Amino acid sequence: MLRKFFALCAAAFIAVALSANASLAQDKTIAEIAVSDKNFSTLVTALKEAGLVETLSGKGPFTVFAPTNAAFAKIPAEKLQALLKDKEALKKVLLYHVVPGNVMAADVVKLKNGTKVKTASGSELTVKVKPNVMVDNAKVTKTDIKASNGVIHVIDTVIMPK
Repeated sequence: MLRKFFALCAAAFIAVALSANASLAQDKTIAEIAVSDKNFSTLVTALKEAGLVETLSGKGPFTVFAPTNAAFAKIPAEKLQALLKDKEALKKVLLYHVVPGNVMAADVVKLKNGTKVKTASGSELTVKVKPNVMVDNAKVTKTDIKASNGVIHVIDTVIMPK
């Protein structure tokens, strides 16, 4: 009987610990999540160069299609370096990855294939839902990373405004 009691207590403790860890990401802003994930180090560098870290630390809500380091590596090195040095162009590209509001994956898959979505840059990106979820030419590889000020969806390619 005592063994069952301890087993139940241990199970309850583990459940509480796991739910606390799951809510930790929700306590961080989009910028804090990006800074804490080594897969977003190039994105963080770009956000700092463009002066957008404070923006993505703000109230929101924001939906960010976040390119990984591997996505940035697809850009030729000289082109990436030039972009990082051109603050206005960089800001435009990065804001093209941000959609105002909190758009979860369940909302995205309900969209009609080819839906145009207005970004924070003022441009529109195209969302495809079949056969894979895509934003312009970038495939969404991970969804619904919840933050205190919105949500992050990971993409495999840096998307460029038209």
